[in-house]
Amino acid sequence: MSTTTVADGIVDRLTDWGVDRVFGYAGDGIDPILAALHRREDRIRLVTARHEEMAAFMATGHAKYGGGVGVCLATQGPGAVHLLNGLYDAKLDRVPVVAIVGQVVSTALGSGYLQEVDLQTLFKDVCAQYLQTVVTPEQLPLVLDNAFRTALATSSPVCVIVPHDVQRSELADDLHGHGMVPTSTAFARGRSFPRDDDLAEAAAVLTAGQRVAVLVGQGARGAADEVMAVVERLGAGVTTSLLGKPVLNRPSPVHCGVMGHLGTTASADLMAGCDTLLIVGSNDPWTEFYPAPGQARAIQIDITARNIGTKYPVEVALVGDARDTLAALLPLLQPRQGWRTEVEGFATRWQDVARTRVAQVADRLNPQLVVSELSAHLPADVQVAVDVGSVTYWYARFLDLPPGVPAHLSSTLASMGSAVPYGLAAKLLHDHRPVVAMAGDGAMQMNGLSELITVADRWRDWADPRFVVLVLNNGDLSEVSWEQREMEGDPRFPTSQRVPAFPYAGYAELLGLTGIRVSDPSEVAPAWRAAFAADRPVLVEAVVDPDVPLLAPRQPQEKVDQTVRGLEQEQDAGQAQRLLDEQRGHETA
Repeated sequence: MSTTTVADGIVDRLTDWGVDRVFGYAGDGIDPILAALHRREDRIRLVTARHEEMAAFMATGHAKYGGGVGVCLATQGPGAVHLLNGLYDAKLDRVPVVAIVGQVVSTALGSGYLQEVDLQTLFKDVCAQYLQTVVTPEQLPLVLDNAFRTALATSSPVCVIVPHDVQRSELADDLHGHGMVPTSTAFARGRSFPRDDDLAEAAAVLTAGQRVAVLVGQGARGAADEVMAVVERLGAGVTTSLLGKPVLNRPSPVHCGVMGHLGTTASADLMAGCDTLLIVGSNDPWTEFYPAPGQARAIQIDITARNIGTKYPVEVALVGDARDTLAALLPLLQPRQGWRTEVEGFATRWQDVARTRVAQVADRLNPQLVVSELSAHLPADVQVAVDVGSVTYWYARFLDLPPGVPAHLSSTLASMGSAVPYGLAAKLLHDHRPVVAMAGDGAMQMNGLSELITVADRWRDWADPRFVVLVLNNGDLSEVSWEQREMEGDPRFPTSQRVPAFPYAGYAELLGLTGIRVSDPSEVAPAWRAAFAADRPVLVEAVVDPDVPLLAPRQPQEKVDQTVRGLEQEQDAGQAQRLLDEQRGHETA
């Protein structure tokens, strides 16, 4: 077959955009593209997942860990459907991904052909910023170029659909003429900066505030120094969104930790007590944990104007790059003591609460201890991937990240099963750096076990073989169990919540990896030391207690009472009730 097909043009254009890795799964609807990738293996590599959903998660993870635009590839029909979850993850957490999807031959469209799905309808929401079908060879360059530019400019997923017969067509080389649209791979970002009047107005509001709180999100990435300079200048306190946690992973006596349902008492105290709020690059959805409407005057910095004021009433909008905007704002602010001493008290009390919770004695291992102890063993250059579930709470509250260490999760979509594919994307991007992927047993059974096969298949090619998977094995979908109690006042429903028993460490050994099973506090630190000293990937299976409460900070009494009502309807809920009472005591001590 000729090597100048549309499929070859797709692969060549990907390399022109700097893509050296495509995440996908084979299918006959993309056979020509697979053949073109085969012919270009010296320039671009195909990474096969065990499922298209995992390929999309890997593409999203690739973008999140700094690899630029993530690219995923799937065939028509079921392959395309499977991509949706990972693409929605990219949409909601705002990262650039290009999905390339096959389609049945053009002559069969509309006939109810095998695996025919209306892909325009399927992808029209998740890839709303750009969704096009290539119907002629002449159209290919402009569609791919527009897809990449749109993904980068809007930080969102886009989709290019290419029918099988179009993939096989000869690539057009004369694009000069009526109706022909030649394009290129040129792309640049302009400088986004607020108006001077807006900066002055924001400075006036911040100067008038006596109790300033700063909320930092992922949009402040690269601006940590500027954030802390403003915090110090104003005598303010600072908290982060869940996505913002790795942005500001440095010790400070006025850092109150993560905000929200899975956050700290210090963050709740900071928000409850402030009279002025500066939001930097955050669109955090936990609105009940913001200051009460009318309590605080608010300024918001965001590079995307449509994010301003969507979660809290904002008085002054500063649309621009976080780093440049904060640097311009700083000289306009007058130094003051603010409420620094009080904020330091919030942070100190939370540290006391955290230490007490980590030391709690449970029937099985305390998961808070397992995650807290990991902090002391993290390599300085580690990359961290976190799944969704109770493990997210323990990560948010108890894992201390070394300065500059990236950590990512499916935050806004909150999709289970993302940690291992995220970790794989991070490892393939920077294979000289160790990786930690943290998951619960539910998430591990959903997706992680299959992608552990990918880890076992690839680790020998890595410069640093360390890939550590933590599985919190409690036999329960514990986050939902606690939500049933807290949010509904209902007892745990065992049929829906039970996770079947599985030998996670033994399975890792079966794959040729190292498996470590821990069930006693004395085994935790040695397990982490062994995991990071191993010559191959390691799965640490921690047999933990599902009854350790996922208690939101400073819960109102009616919420606590509702949780208690749920527990009182359960049999054998005494352990959970005891631990809940202890945790409430920690907050009020």
